[in-house]
Amino acid sequence: MAAKYKRVLLKLSGEALAGEKRTGLDYSVITPICESIKKCADEGVQIGIVVGGGNFWRGRSSGAMDRTRADHIGMLATTMNALAVADVLESLGLDVRVQTAISMPQVAEPYIRNRAMRHFEKGRIVIFGCGTGNPFFSTDTASTLRAAEIEADIVLKATMVDGVYDKDPNKYADAVKFDRLTFGEVLMRNLQVMDSTAASMCKDNNLPILVFDLKDPENIYRACMGEDVGTLVVPD
Repeated sequence: MAAKYKRVLLKLSGEALAGEKRTGLDYSVITPICESIKKCADEGVQIGIVVGGGNFWRGRSSGAMDRTRADHIGMLATTMNALAVADVLESLGLDVRVQTAISMPQVAEPYIRNRAMRHFEKGRIVIFGCGTGNPFFSTDTASTLRAAEIEADIVLKATMVDGVYDKDPNKYADAVKFDRLTFGEVLMRNLQVMDSTAASMCKDNNLPILVFDLKDPENIYRACMGEDVGTLVVPD
């Protein structure tokens, strides 16, 4: 089966990497995720990855701490996750580069868009750490920004639910799942696909998003192959 997309931006939540522990890193969870990513790469898909940091730190729940400082700590958390995912991908035989929006040259490359594009051309996976490098912006926004910059065909948002619902399916048994939405509908209905800044950026750049369940890591491969998984959000 030929891949549907040439280049994708995969957004992984930090919480997903913690598994049932809900904090830290669970390699029994990370390894299957990376194995699915490898299957995509083996099919020729060029893959950029943005990882959240919620398994280590959630800045908005940091209490009285200054928001800017709290967000800086969160950026460092995303870098820890990026390095962990890179390590597992490399153990599977993939060529990986980590780029960070905050300079830390002893740990990773600085984010340089042209260098990232060159890595893709050489068949490397690029993991983007530190979000956008700015406070007050989520890693969802970082995902859409990087996706636009690298000219990705789609943002693949791997979450802990199997798509977008009209209300929280964990709280309401009658929640209805959408198979397909437009960004206008997402913003009008205030659906929790991603934050409004990220959704607006995708809308403005005609960048579709596929939201799907990461509980089955094979869904990453299915998404890249164009199979029917999750909820597809498309430009109006």
